[in-house]
Amino acid sequence: MVQQLDYHTIREIFDRFRAAEPEPRGELHHVNAFTLVVAVALSAQATDAGVNRATAKLFEIADTPAKMLALGLESVTEHIKSIGLYRNKARNVLKLSQILVDDYGGEVPNSRAALQSLPGVGRKTANVVLNMWWHYPAQAVDTHIFRVGNRTGICPGKDVMAVERAIEDNVPVDYQHHAHHWMILHGRYICVARKPKCGACLLRDLCLFEEKTL
Repeated sequence: MVQQLDYHTIREIFDRFRAAEPEPRGELHHVNAFTLVVAVALSAQATDAGVNRATAKLFEIADTPAKMLALGLESVTEHIKSIGLYRNKARNVLKLSQILVDDYGGEVPNSRAALQSLPGVGRKTANVVLNMWWHYPAQAVDTHIFRVGNRTGICPGKDVMAVERAIEDNVPVDYQHHAHHWMILHGRYICVARKPKCGACLLRDLCLFEEKTL
């Protein structure tokens, strides 16, 4: 496993991220905390672009748990059938909507444990919602962040929890809020899985990845 970069190098990396994109944004479309939860839950094993296409009309007519329940399973399934695992995801959307209505007055809770108690919502999904909606510096480690963290030495770890902890421990506090968005976008568009675009990478002189494609 690649070694951990030192504090000054990590700060320089995030200085560059911020200079290039001061306010990075997640790419899932949503209008409130509920639609964000649904969108992130639907994004498992699917692309953000695919989820956005599927939810465009759905969120126009069902932007609250009550409205989603009123649609019913058949209609929700029809709206999201272009997404992978759509049948199971549709059932989870209805189940979590029912729990939000019954236990939380139709509002989305803002604790990680409460969010993770919802069907189809794991730690990564909960962290995305906490970060994007409530601006809590939660680190949602997906495949892109795991790859970037380990390749570069920003936050190496053997599993997602280790990488999440490494971000929390090693990224300067003033960069914690946007850290996961900078890293996910970097992994999605530059530090890709196959043939990373090292020649276009703003971190190439700081990164520990030995197989650079320069």
